[in-house]
Amino acid sequence: MDVFVFFRLIFIVLAVVGISLLLPLGVAVACGENSVVPSLLIPMIVSVALGLFFFFAGKKKTVRFSTRSVFLFVASAWIFISLFGSVPLLMSGEFASFADAFFESCSGFTTTGATVLSDIERLPRSLNLWRCEMHWLGGMGIIALTVALLPLLGVGGFNLIKAESTGPEKGKITPKMANTAEMLWILYGSLTLLLALALKICGMDAIDCISYAFSTLGTGGFATRNASVASYGSAPIEIVCTVFMFLAGVNFSLYFYIVTGKFSEVRRNTELKAYLVICLVSSILIAVFLVPQFGGFFSALRYSAFQVASIVSSTGYMTSDYLSWSPPAQFVIFALFFVGGCSGSTAGGFKVVRWCILAKQCRNEMMKMLHPHGVFSIRLNGSAGRNDLVFTIGSFVFVYFALVVFTTFLGTLGHLDVLTSFTASLSMVGNIGPAFGSLGPADNYGVLPPALKFWYCFAMIAGRLELYNLLILFLPEFWRK
Repeated sequence: MDVFVFFRLIFIVLAVVGISLLLPLGVAVACGENSVVPSLLIPMIVSVALGLFFFFAGKKKTVRFSTRSVFLFVASAWIFISLFGSVPLLMSGEFASFADAFFESCSGFTTTGATVLSDIERLPRSLNLWRCEMHWLGGMGIIALTVALLPLLGVGGFNLIKAESTGPEKGKITPKMANTAEMLWILYGSLTLLLALALKICGMDAIDCISYAFSTLGTGGFATRNASVASYGSAPIEIVCTVFMFLAGVNFSLYFYIVTGKFSEVRRNTELKAYLVICLVSSILIAVFLVPQFGGFFSALRYSAFQVASIVSSTGYMTSDYLSWSPPAQFVIFALFFVGGCSGSTAGGFKVVRWCILAKQCRNEMMKMLHPHGVFSIRLNGSAGRNDLVFTIGSFVFVYFALVVFTTFLGTLGHLDVLTSFTASLSMVGNIGPAFGSLGPADNYGVLPPALKFWYCFAMIAGRLELYNLLILFLPEFWRK
């Protein structure tokens, strides 16, 4: 892929993101936030103008991606998108430095939800909406959105979406990748509208409904209020958010199977069953531990279920500071930092399917000890013979935790204690948001030194792209012809 084609596609993707500024721009005009209008309008006009220029300038060129160019383009696109997202934040004057604006933008698009802001409510409502909209765009994948809107990426579209999507297995749910991307975004948008409507019925105003719908379905966690969802003090709102955080953590392909009547695909899905069990058991277990604190099981269950859905789906909302909970309840929350949602969802983390495969392989190893001549295979979704995934996942485990450990070390150099640094590293690589210690759910990342913020940005993007798709650029062999 030559340089012109590379930048042509980059600017087309940025133009798609730029068009999305129309919504916060409209809110800024409607709310009389005139000082914010230029910071939204200028980046939008520039990005769309450049996108249109490059689109028509290279329209006759055939786009073909080599293996190397796929990885380079996807990683570069996410870096450029994060840089673009920081421009309105920085131009608004609400962020003290480029490091802060870039961190917030990376956290937004990667759906991490970690913020540098100590007072979210002082932000103009249009900027808060933009922060939440970044979650929504990044949740399903911006390149997937571009493929859905403009099938100009041609034969490379499937490989690009594979590099951007999550989980050890990636496939099509329709014969054409553009149709698959379009269908997933339609399902995603439909769930978002349904959530916004439910929140409106529960008493939120229109702008907050849209903001929290973006943030929840994108499993990001940015809020429009300092106390997050807890500020509403509303059980119906918390229940609605709990349900949709859980739904956002489910593989979106399963929703397609439900819509098309392929219920057997849903019933036999191994990952979904494990995800249900993890959420249910964790919620009940924490509720039992919280009964003395909240005065009753169902009251405790309200808070435990919300926080379990929030952490497992990597959303990062809070209705109660889990650092004030009993140690056993905190431990369960800590354990959920290692889990993540389902592959093919908007959730971050390690992904449930990987733990399922590793657990099945552990059982097979013990069975081989009992029956040395036996032949054992891994059954996934009712089918046998997926032993090949064990090697892929084993290497992913090594890379995942190696990055976590190295990021933890850098955090200690930034004057964080070991627990805070370790959980923050899990949070960054897993795109979760809150951590433990001084970076808990009631705190923010604004106090960190700029160098550590930039490294956390790298960790967030690496985590969002499933590590290999970014780290491969650092292999010397990648650059050799």
